[in-house]
Amino acid sequence: MITELYQSALYPSEIKAMFKIKKDSAKYAPPKESLKELAKVQSDIEFCYSALGKVSRSFSVVIKQLPEQLRDDVCIFYLVLRALDTVEDDMNYPYEKRMPLLQAFYEKCDDEDFYLEGVGDQQDYVDLLEHYPKITRVFKTLDPGAQEIIKDITKKMGAGMAHFATEDVITNEDFDLYCHYVAGLVGIGLSKLFANSGVEKKEMMDMEALSNSMGLFLQKTNIIRDYHEDLHSDRVFLPKSIWGKYENTIDLFEQNIDKQSSMDCLNDLLNNALTHIPDCITYLNTLQNKEVFKFCAIPQVMAIATLEKLYNNKDVFAKNVKIRKGLAAKLMLETTDMNDVKQYFKKFLLSIDEKANSSNKIHKETRQIVKKGLQSLEL
Repeated sequence: MITELYQSALYPSEIKAMFKIKKDSAKYAPPKESLKELAKVQSDIEFCYSALGKVSRSFSVVIKQLPEQLRDDVCIFYLVLRALDTVEDDMNYPYEKRMPLLQAFYEKCDDEDFYLEGVGDQQDYVDLLEHYPKITRVFKTLDPGAQEIIKDITKKMGAGMAHFATEDVITNEDFDLYCHYVAGLVGIGLSKLFANSGVEKKEMMDMEALSNSMGLFLQKTNIIRDYHEDLHSDRVFLPKSIWGKYENTIDLFEQNIDKQSSMDCLNDLLNNALTHIPDCITYLNTLQNKEVFKFCAIPQVMAIATLEKLYNNKDVFAKNVKIRKGLAAKLMLETTDMNDVKQYFKKFLLSIDEKANSSNKIHKETRQIVKKGLQSLEL
C-alpha cells in the first residue's frame, strides 16, 4: 500500500478514501482457507460467497451490498460466467473438449453431476470447477425466472466465445460483437435479473441495447488499457479496421511509441469507446434502487476516469496503465447518485477535450464525441 499512498500524496482526500475502503472491505474478506478446504465444511451457499470472494474480491464486496432478493441471483450469475470464462481461458484444456463444452456449458447449470478436474490457470478457478455441483445446487434454488435468464446468457456467451476462438477481430462490427459476447451480455443479464427480482421496473427486461452499451463501454476501455499485457500473451482483441490504418502489424505500436501515428491510433480507439457514453447515461438515469445504482454506476465512472488517463498517453503501448488506487477509492465512495455521475463524467470529458487540442483529424473527432457526451449529461 506504500506505493499507492505515495502516488496519492498530493491528494489527501484519496488517502482518506483508501483507508476507509480498506477498513470497510475487511468485513467482506474471504476466508483464508482454500476453496478445496472450505468445500468440506461450508454449506453450498456459504461456499458460493467464499468462492466469489476468492475469484473476485472487488465484485464480492459490491454484490454483497445488493438488495437481499437480488444478491444470490447475481452471485450465481457471476460464478457461472466465471466458470465458463475459466474453461475458455485454459489453453492447456484440449481444444477438442473445450469448444463443445463452451457451447454446452449452459446445460451444466442444473446438472449436479458436472464438474471438471485440473481446469483453470489459477488454483481458485480450478477449485471452483472441481466443486461446481455446490454452485449448481444453489442455482436450482433460485427463482425460475432468474434461472432462465442465467442459462440464456450463458448459452449465448458460450456460443460467442466458441465463435471468436477461431475468428479474429477485424472490423468495428467484429469488435462490437466480441465485446457484446463477453460484456454486453453480462449487462443484458443483469438488467433482466434486476427486473425479475422486482428491485427495478419490469421495463428493464427489454432494455437490451442500453444494457449492451453499458458492457461495451467497460470492455472496450479494458481492452485498450490492456494492449501491452495482451500483446505479450498472444491475444489481441483490438479491431484491425482501426489499428490497421496506422501500422501493418499490431506489435509495431510497442516498437514505435513516439510516432504520431501510434498516438493517433490510440486516440482513434478511445473515440470508439467514448461513443457509448450517451447510452450509459440514459441507462443510469432509469435506475431506481440506490444499491443497484451504485453497483452499475461505479464501474462506469471508473471507466471514464481510465479513458481520460489513457488519452494521448504513449505509456499504454509500453505498460499496463491504471488510474491511481486512491482515485479509484475516492470514486467508489463518492459515486452515490446521478449528480455524482454527471459531475465526474463532466470532469473527465472536459479533461479529454483539453488534451484533444490540435487540428489533428482524430482530435477533432474526439471533440465532437466529447460534445455529445456532455450534451447527454444535460438531459
